[in-house]
Amino acid sequence: MSEHTNYTFRKGEIIVVDKPLNWTSFDVVNKIRWKLRKKYDLKRFKVGHAGTLDPLASGLLIICTGKKTKESQFLTAEDKTYTGTFLLGKTTPSYDLETVYDKEYPIDHITPELIEEAVQQFIGTQEQTPPIFSAKKVDGKRAYESARKGKEIVLKTNTITLHEFTVSTERFPEIDFRITCSKGTYIRSIAHDFGKALNCGATLIALRRIRSGDFDITEAKSVEDWLDIIETTEITDHQDLGT
Repeated sequence: MSEHTNYTFRKGEIIVVDKPLNWTSFDVVNKIRWKLRKKYDLKRFKVGHAGTLDPLASGLLIICTGKKTKESQFLTAEDKTYTGTFLLGKTTPSYDLETVYDKEYPIDHITPELIEEAVQQFIGTQEQTPPIFSAKKVDGKRAYESARKGKEIVLKTNTITLHEFTVSTERFPEIDFRITCSKGTYIRSIAHDFGKALNCGATLIALRRIRSGDFDITEAKSVEDWLDIIETTEITDHQDLGT
């Protein structure tokens, strides 16, 4: 990379990463933390993320370092924008491609008008049930841990708001969407509930976060780009050295 900017990672930075597909959010944090520990020759280095992305989702992931980790809870609370794709007519237990298709439904009755009517039902404030394959805790355990063992789980609903929900039916039965929503919204659950509204089932087959609060995907750099920036950043700030 030719671009070079001095960062004070130990003092605290907010960096915007374009998380790759099949990486967990913790994979990204761990990779960047490892590089920072090596760069600063420290056994410990504060690094955290603001708003988890599932492994099967890509896009904007906010990473905080140093004292900026204290701001992560505020960054997590911001509205977020996603693009992606629902597949109509098939469902999975996890509502996405983490698990295999288990049921198939007819889609002959679906029209553009029905789809638009369904979309309108989701705009605004509503109660949403998280997927059982989620990190929500039930009786002290992550829901997905119990779900993978076939145990029955009852999750409490969350109050969420969809500010924007637009779709394209050009690739039917795949429905491309754009959603702007409040904190705590599960797009997988929207896929599931959208399929129920159309009486045909649906699965989330692609998801990308493109905005979180004031941060946009156009500002994001790849993990490799950030590792290169860390490697080439000069440690010149006394505060960054901790002295």
